[in-house]
Amino acid sequence: MKKKKSKQIGLFFGSFNPIHVGHMIIANHMVENSSLDEVWFVVTPHNPHKKKKTLLDDIQRLQMVRLAVEAYPKLKASNLEFDLTQPSYTVNTLAHISEKHPDYSFALIMGEDNLKSFHKWKNYETILAYYNIFVYPRISAFDIPDLFKNHPKIQYVSAPIVELSATAIRKAIQEKKNIKPLVPAVVWRYIDEMNFYK
Repeated sequence: MKKKKSKQIGLFFGSFNPIHVGHMIIANHMVENSSLDEVWFVVTPHNPHKKKKTLLDDIQRLQMVRLAVEAYPKLKASNLEFDLTQPSYTVNTLAHISEKHPDYSFALIMGEDNLKSFHKWKNYETILAYYNIFVYPRISAFDIPDLFKNHPKIQYVSAPIVELSATAIRKAIQEKKNIKPLVPAVVWRYIDEMNFYK
């Protein structure tokens, strides 16, 4: 009997504070133009490199992602890091999720800017040994370390370059600017109803 191909899931990690159209464009492009079957937005409770006080509550950020992906069957919201020890390190999350879903194969999605500093990640060699990495371009040129150039586990996907930042969106909301085109309509309604970032 032929073994069923395991579903390939791309993991797109982020604070998503808030999720915006840039995130959606990249995730949708990845799932439609690569070997990935689904992309999961993994909402990070606390990125070790970010100040926690600027973050909305985990559940509220997850809810915004859930709202954003509702109309996209291949995109999912994931809270898989919520129960893991903080701060979350990608290598631990990958080990946990691979154990939890043995029938799936997982890959990382990251921007070119992250690949530049990937050698500083905790146990990055372990990640590269077991997982593929899908990289999307950034507007600035980055000096990628030689060890990641032409690496068999690293695949570049020519996704559209969207230079949008959640920080700029939060600032614009505080300044009472109209940010409606920058986030999915359902997310905008939620932010507005909940008075977030004001």
